[in-house]
Amino acid sequence: MRESKRTALVTGAGQGMGLGVARRLAADGNAVFVNDVDPQKAEQAAAEIRSVGGEAHAAPFDVTDYAAVLAATQDLAARTGGIDILVNNAGNAGTQQTHQVAFKDMPPSEWSWYLDVNLYGVMHCTKAVLERMCERRWGRVITISSEAGRAGLDIGVSVYGVAKAGAAHLMRHVAREVGPDGVTANVVSLGLMDNVPDEFAAPILRTIPARRLGTPADVGAAVSYLASDEASWVTGQTLVVNGGSHAW
Repeated sequence: MRESKRTALVTGAGQGMGLGVARRLAADGNAVFVNDVDPQKAEQAAAEIRSVGGEAHAAPFDVTDYAAVLAATQDLAARTGGIDILVNNAGNAGTQQTHQVAFKDMPPSEWSWYLDVNLYGVMHCTKAVLERMCERRWGRVITISSEAGRAGLDIGVSVYGVAKAGAAHLMRHVAREVGPDGVTANVVSLGLMDNVPDEFAAPILRTIPARRLGTPADVGAAVSYLASDEASWVTGQTLVVNGGSHAW
């Protein structure tokens, strides 16, 4: 496999933005491992990519379980020679339903729903693949973040935002550490995407200069660039994909 194409692992890719990223990376000619905590979703997404001519394989595991991450990535490395591109996409509240609630009203027992997948999941997966990337002197680590990690919001997503901000800052540190080894680490920060209810999106749409929500294809295009050889001099950066909102 490694003789002809690079290998990408996209976490949380059984649906939504992650599936859009997996589709694009496969279309770019990479062999894609589709991760999801739900094995059925992972296989269905991989099958969809294969149905249009891409190379994709299901890789179900829980990013919040470091032992499971390590076992899975070691198995993938043995099968392919190593993961060349890691896209840390798994997020939101993990296997729990996302609840928008003010920080003062959120019980500490719910903090881990957001921290475990959005922060520790990124740390687990990045740690598991980074050493081999450095040994091969080529690698791309791309973390999907959120504008909630760049700006304070009053919509009840404070702990989610903290986790996203922490994962994004990890990429900046990692970029400094592994840059000499030919490995880059970057962030894609997403604005309001088309996976939210219409009643939530409607009043916000008029504040987005592009006057539309983001799509999985938008995310895939951004990741495609950061995963490319052309982006070898881009590291430690945040590529903002938000339709023009928060233009800073």
